[in-house]
Order: sequence, then C-alpha cells, then structure tokens
Amino acid sequence: MSNVAEPLEISKEAQEQKNWYVRFTISHRVEHWVFITSFIILGITGMVQRYSELPISKWIVSLIGGIENLRWLHHAAAIATMLIVIYHIGALGYRVYVNRARLTMLPVLNDVTNVYHAFLYYIGRRKEPPQQGRYTFEEKLEYWAVVWGTIIMAITGFMMWNPIATTRFLPGQFIPAAKVAHSLEAVLAILSILIWHMYQVFIRHFNRSMYTGKIAEDEMLHDHPLELADIKAGTAKPPVTPEGIAKRRRIYIPIFSLAAVFMLVGVYFFIAYEETAIETIPPADRPAVFVPFTPTPSPIPLPTPTPAPVTSLTWEGGINQMMESKCVACHNSSSNLGGLDLSDYQTTLLGGNSGPAVVPGNPDDSTIIIIQSAGGHPGQLTDEELSQVSEWIEIGAPEN
Repeated sequence: MSNVAEPLEISKEAQEQKNWYVRFTISHRVEHWVFITSFIILGITGMVQRYSELPISKWIVSLIGGIENLRWLHHAAAIATMLIVIYHIGALGYRVYVNRARLTMLPVLNDVTNVYHAFLYYIGRRKEPPQQGRYTFEEKLEYWAVVWGTIIMAITGFMMWNPIATTRFLPGQFIPAAKVAHSLEAVLAILSILIWHMYQVFIRHFNRSMYTGKIAEDEMLHDHPLELADIKAGTAKPPVTPEGIAKRRRIYIPIFSLAAVFMLVGVYFFIAYEETAIETIPPADRPAVFVPFTPTPSPIPLPTPTPAPVTSLTWEGGINQMMESKCVACHNSSSNLGGLDLSDYQTTLLGGNSGPAVVPGNPDDSTIIIIQSAGGHPGQLTDEELSQVSEWIEIGAPEN
C-alpha cells in the first residue's frame, strides 16, 4: 500500500513537553511574510490583467477602483519584491560570512538519491522516507524555483516597464515575447504555490514553524532526522567566537552597504528610467483628447498621393513611407501637431500629447490606431493600410 496518504501528526505529548527546536528566526519569518504578501498581490493583479475578460477580473478591477489603481498596486508589489530580494542577499551573506552558517540550501548529489528513495516510499516500496538534513530536496527545489522565477520576472518586467529603452538594443518583437514569458512564468509560479507548497505545508501536515519559528521533535525526526542528529551531537553549528564574529561584521557591513546602494540605484533605474505608462481614458472622453483641424479646401483638385506598397511589416519595409504619404505633412519635427512627429521611428514610439502613438505588441492602446479607427481623420488611412499598421504593432513594431 502507498505511503502517500500517511500524514505526519505531531503528538500531543511532544507539544506538551518542551521538545521544540528553533527552525526560523524573526529575520527569516519577516522576510518570508513580506515576500509572500507581495507575491499574492502580484499574482492577483497580474492574473486579473491576463484574464481581463472574466467576470471575476472585472469585479476585482472595479473593487480596486479601476485599471490604473490595479497597475499601480502591481508595480508597488514588484518594487517590494525587489527590496526584499536585496534584503535576502544581505541577510544570507551575513549568516554565511559573519556567523559561518553552512550553505545547506545548495543542491548536493545526495538529493538525487533522496528523490529516488522518496519515490519508492510514496509507492510503498520503502517503509521509511529518505533521511534528509536541514532542508529537504523538496524545499531546495522550491527555493531555487523562486530564484529562477524572480530573475525571469525581473528581466521581462524591465522590458515591459521600459519598452523604448529595450527596443534601442533589441528588436521590437522582444516586447510581446517578454509579455508572454512574464505572464506564463506567473501562471507557473502560482500553480507551484497552490499545488506543491500548499501540499507540503498545509495538507501533508500543518507546519507551524513559519508562524512560531519552532518545530516539534517528532516532526524533526520525520522530515529532518540528519539535522536532529547533528543538533543532539552538538555539530549542527560551526564553532565561532564572539571576537571572530565582531571582526567579520566590521568587514561585511561596509561592503554590503556599498553593494546595497548600487542595488537600490538599480531599482530606481528600473522604475524611473522612462515614462511610458498610458493612462486609461474612458471611451466617452476620447474625442476630447484629439480635436482634428479642418483643412482649407483647394480650388484645384489635388491628386491623392499613393504610398509605396508595404514589402514587409517593418518600419523600413514600407510603414515609414505610408506615414510619410498620409501623416508626416502635419506630424513632423517642424509643425509637430499635437506634439507628434511621425517622420522618424524613435519619435513615432515616443508619441505626442495624447500618449504613445505606437505601443509595441498592443495596437488597442496605440494612439494612432485609436484615432484612425474613429475615421474622418485628415490623413485617413485606408482599411487595408490601417490593418497593416495594426498588424505591424501587434508583432512588436520592428524597425527593420
């Protein structure tokens, strides 16, 4: 019979007696709860934007006060996550260098053996679970998955937060690709927490150590028998002296303080490098954003310029010539009507007074599509041309 259904129960005797061991300090627990709080906020606000058409998503957006508040909350939680990561690096370095703590979260070859033994245990081929130390292979997998996921989310988040800066170094297609990677990594992280972490912490047995900081002896014997043996043998912690700790602290604190300043500057650079956020305008107010001028009719009929055919969906492949034939007469560096210059690729991405003319990967939020779709514009694009521009924006608005 499989051992999967056998829960770990902490006996009342162990709880009534003083058979408890400190597992997590206050620092560990504060760090965990700040991180998990920001994770929950990021998960909710991110999934609402990914599945925006669901009724519950619309209800949450309404409850928060609109999409702008939702995005602000998402960004605030992202900043909190970056700050707690900096704290984690500093706290981890302090424990390892100053207090000489062992790197027990690093994967070792024995973890591979433990995976095999655990599999045999769960299918009933072994009577006892694998003998593991302070952190089980399950906990190590979860920790390094968080590290990997945080790196992916930071890189793709920067690309979406600063699209113009990104397209200076990478093709425009990287922006929608970053959006997909960011979104799917978020789904994977949420499923991992709901399925893997919740089972390990709440279903298999209710682990109170992240609340109380302590763990019962019979729970230690079941999950961390090697650590329990080291504690009883007095070898769990390396020998350190107060003088050695003080000496290493004098070295570590200035070095990490300098490193922390550089990391905080990086966070500021992340969030303030460019201003590309688009304010969501209610549909009823959109006509007031752009007021078209009425051109003076010419007494002599003028031929309508025919733009060169679009040879490829890139700026240099024909989109620029389409803009020149229909739009540049009014929206150039000289007249700069509406603060918009469509004569150049970079100025087109920057947009004008009504916001970015082109948002790579998102035609619905691109001002040029919004204005042209309303019709009646002096430089009105044909349906075919508008479709080509929309498709160009959808694939990331590549330059060439």
